Amino acid sequence: MAKLEPVSASAIQTKLLIGGQWVDGLAGATIDVINPYDGSTIVSVAEAREEDVERAVLAAKAAAPAWGRMAAHDRGRLLLKLADRIEADADHLVRLEAMNTGHPVRDCMNLDLPRTVLCYRYFGGMADKLEGSVIPVDAGFLNYVEREPIGVVGQIVPWNFPLMFTSWKLGPALAAGNTVVLKPSEITPLSALRIGELITEVGFPPGVVNILTGYGHTVGQRIAEHRDIGKVSFTGSTNVGRKIVQASAGNLKKVQLELGGKGPNIIFEDANIPAAVGGSAFAIFHNQGQACIAGSRLIIHESVKDEFLQRFIGLARSIRMGDPLDTETEMGPLTSKVHHERVLNFIEVAKQQGSEILAGGRVPEGGALAGGYFIEPTIVTAEPGDRVSNEEVFGPFVSVTTFRTDEEALALANGVSYGLGAGLWTSNIQRAHRFAKAIHAGMVWINCYKRVHPGSPFGGVGESGYGREMGFEAMREYTQPKSVWVNVDAEIPPFYRR
Repeated sequence: MAKLEPVSASAIQTKLLIGGQWVDGLAGATIDVINPYDGSTIVSVAEAREEDVERAVLAAKAAAPAWGRMAAHDRGRLLLKLADRIEADADHLVRLEAMNTGHPVRDCMNLDLPRTVLCYRYFGGMADKLEGSVIPVDAGFLNYVEREPIGVVGQIVPWNFPLMFTSWKLGPALAAGNTVVLKPSEITPLSALRIGELITEVGFPPGVVNILTGYGHTVGQRIAEHRDIGKVSFTGSTNVGRKIVQASAGNLKKVQLELGGKGPNIIFEDANIPAAVGGSAFAIFHNQGQACIAGSRLIIHESVKDEFLQRFIGLARSIRMGDPLDTETEMGPLTSKVHHERVLNFIEVAKQQGSEILAGGRVPEGGALAGGYFIEPTIVTAEPGDRVSNEEVFGPFVSVTTFRTDEEALALANGVSYGLGAGLWTSNIQRAHRFAKAIHAGMVWINCYKRVHPGSPFGGVGESGYGREMGFEAMREYTQPKSVWVNVDAEIPPFYRR
């Protein structure tokens, strides 16, 4: 085993980034940032409040005209420099992310950090490739449509993948010419603050990116309702998403929501079982199941149920739990004590509603894991109407339901209010495409799960939200069209007669 050294508290940024300066919150309050592995305090960060949002918005508003006018390739060059700087800072960033989130360092290094770098590089290259259009209109007129930045945008990042999701927010917004007021989760703010340091190092103008560590009911609320913010992009729970929409009504700002999920993962009778077992385990147990796109509902054809579950349960029981800074750890703790208690409550709900606990369902007792927010990988049976089949657990918790016919499988897949991600495993290509079209979801994976790329739109339907991260869709989300009419040589007769 190789255990990495934690980042020293003295090397961790704890202040707010406003107008290119690292400052304390005006109220002088702080927030303790907890290590979920042992419950210890890593550092205390400045707590921003409403008055700090005002400062940040003023800085972003002042920086917006020049940033929006900057040549697109120059904005792109800064994003590419940031990507290089993040890559060079990999050791520091992945240790910080593992300490703060509980996400195993091997996953931070092999998935989160490369995806983060790739995202900034993608949008760095995208900055000067967002084209307008020319519309065929009446003879004698030229009508062209250009896309303009919105101006100041507010971004609220969740606690489960803070490093990666910060890039998903900042990359397209900055490439499109917007300035940003970003609020990381108060639970996991450390990697976002480190990115802020790197942003200032590579030469982004002051005020283009402002980072406020604070609570949702103060900072998040003020960002959502602020009249000088033209758009808010939020990733988090569906309940909070509804509040964002309500708060945004004051100036009718654009809203982009990436919310909860209850991903169906269908195992057909002709599936490659070993591949489906491995992919399904990654779908639900990666990052302790704390993913909106997690494959949290296993829907298995009854003819392969026994074989699949035997292998799947065996794999779940073999997952190595431990210190996130240990390179051998495959599953770390859940990210917070409050969330740990929430997931444990769902296990009790499952028992009360008659579920059979096929694996896990317990907190590890004794040893090195006793002080952390750990839960064993949990597999339960469930009926379609059970709470655990319909509500997002957001933990290493998967429900199992069986089906006989394709029609039944589709009804089960579409039987919830969410519509984010879905997976299916089959060797029948016709069935695969038919289901991909029929499933109500923003993303469908065939014979794989949780694949993402900066060029591919990411988002959902129904109670999973609206709008898209990534790709050209994200650039459109962070711009607005302007239609320009030019009279080239048209003769316009008088409309009124004298």
